[in-house]
Amino acid sequence: MSTLMEMDKQEFKLDPDCELRFEVKHKKEKVLLKLKSGFAEIFGTELVNKEDPYEFGYGAQIAVFTYHGCVVELTGKAVGVHVANETPMHAYLNAHLALEAMRDEANKKYLAEINGREEAKKKDDDAKKKEATEPSNVRGPIVMIVGPKNVGKSTLCRILLNYAVRSGRSPILVDLDVDQGQVTIPGNIGALTVQRFADVVEGFSKKGSLALHFGHKTPESNPALYNLQVSRLADICFDRMKEKKKDNISGIIINTCGWVPDEGHKLLVHAAGAFEVDAVLVLDKDRLRSDLKASLPSFVKVVLLPKSGGVVETSEAQRPEIRDQRIREYYYGIGKTVLSPHPMIIKWNQVTIYKIGMAIVPDSCVPLGTKPEENMTKLVTVTPEPNWLHHILSVSYAKSYDEVLYKNIASFLCVTEVDMVQQTLRVLSPTLGQLPGHILLLSEIQFMDNY
Repeated sequence: MSTLMEMDKQEFKLDPDCELRFEVKHKKEKVLLKLKSGFAEIFGTELVNKEDPYEFGYGAQIAVFTYHGCVVELTGKAVGVHVANETPMHAYLNAHLALEAMRDEANKKYLAEINGREEAKKKDDDAKKKEATEPSNVRGPIVMIVGPKNVGKSTLCRILLNYAVRSGRSPILVDLDVDQGQVTIPGNIGALTVQRFADVVEGFSKKGSLALHFGHKTPESNPALYNLQVSRLADICFDRMKEKKKDNISGIIINTCGWVPDEGHKLLVHAAGAFEVDAVLVLDKDRLRSDLKASLPSFVKVVLLPKSGGVVETSEAQRPEIRDQRIREYYYGIGKTVLSPHPMIIKWNQVTIYKIGMAIVPDSCVPLGTKPEENMTKLVTVTPEPNWLHHILSVSYAKSYDEVLYKNIASFLCVTEVDMVQQTLRVLSPTLGQLPGHILLLSEIQFMDNY
């Protein structure tokens, strides 16, 4: 493999409102990007370092956008390198400005409400005093981003979050994409208060993130469990917003799975209701916009936005590889953040392992008075088997059976060996020491640790 120093450097002069796009498709290859002059950003994060280059590894799909013009230098074996003169960035900026207007309006209402309560406290009126102590219902915008696969939902989500942070906000990122998640590893949903803009290479800091176990690659594998966890995550986010005024006014930005007709539509409608969304941004699919507009309350704004021409099509064959990359980053880090996972031996009798959801049976076989969907959220105790090799286990904070569906996940283990004789599991753990909990949840997600 050629070294980066041996490769030719390419310099690009970008005019205002243009974008340089490239990918890193070769394993173990690195591509360096350096801002030489002007102003530019990557998915809403400003490039501020003009001294040292930004280094991108395998799988990176990058778009360097400039509002004012810039000169950048590219070194390495980048693929699909081209400059685009047409981008949807101004449409995305307008979406951000609309959300900012909603945040400003929420802040005004909140301040007016606080002033009104202070006045009420001064009056000798018990009813007014009681009203003054009740929590405020004022909050910032809650927006959900939807669309088919390969339209740039995660990218738009990242842009809007970064623009919000640059405007002094701290929005909550909710990720409902169990296939290619941003907050947690695949097979789960999660939330994260975004207080700093995303690192150009590493993305958003995961510090303080929260994950709920799902255990499948698609919501359609267990819609009842998915809806249950989405509703639970919404409750957690609302509680968090009540605790901090800044988070409350900043609102929530929700990323979703790639839309599919029928069942996928029902899942989106449920998520919109659970999070009480104010707006839905639909990427590239007018039919979906029309369907959601008909299904959601009239006060919910449903807006169609264009997808970027730089969105790279990800085939079904490539998706397992991307999932592996997400999990690899969880254990080993990305960019300059280097992590060191640890092997661990777990005795079967030291833990309780559950799978959520029973096998689907005909309605005629379901006990009288029991709904079929209730079986899909039941906990089933399972015993390790040889075919568990490479499967992910979620370590729950739950202390008992009754808490499992309501507690978030502490960490994730990868099974590297099942010893049926010694009745032990060898696993890869992100940290050294004792497990943070004794209840583990089995996932269908697998990871081949060949790092």
